[in-house]
Amino acid sequence: MPIDKDWIAHRRGDGELLGWMRPAREGFIAIDLLMRPVSAEVDWMSAEETLESIGIGYLADPFELLLDDGNWLRVRITEVSTDAVRVKREDWGDMTVPLREFTVVFPIEGRLRPHQPAR
Repeated sequence: MPIDKDWIAHRRGDGELLGWMRPAREGFIAIDLLMRPVSAEVDWMSAEETLESIGIGYLADPFELLLDDGNWLRVRITEVSTDAVRVKREDWGDMTVPLREFTVVFPIEGRLRPHQPAR
């Protein structure tokens, strides 16, 4: 899902992009940096408050990438742009593990998800 020209960028006070507000029928839907809707249709202030409360900390959380063989690989986000998300295989800081990186083009649904701990 590319950014539409009518999406409105929302930034923190220091200029850091937090996401967008997508106009809806009577209000706005807050969209995070991974292009995921993070609110229902709400008013302007509520959309801003949603993005402010979420922040960008979730980008440091572990995620899982669906590989071509159908298995999920634990990854960390290394870069987010308006076109794609770059991730690397989780290496827990071990510098001896070979780097394995992937680019996930938007939309990411079904291919990149928050880490699902084993049950």
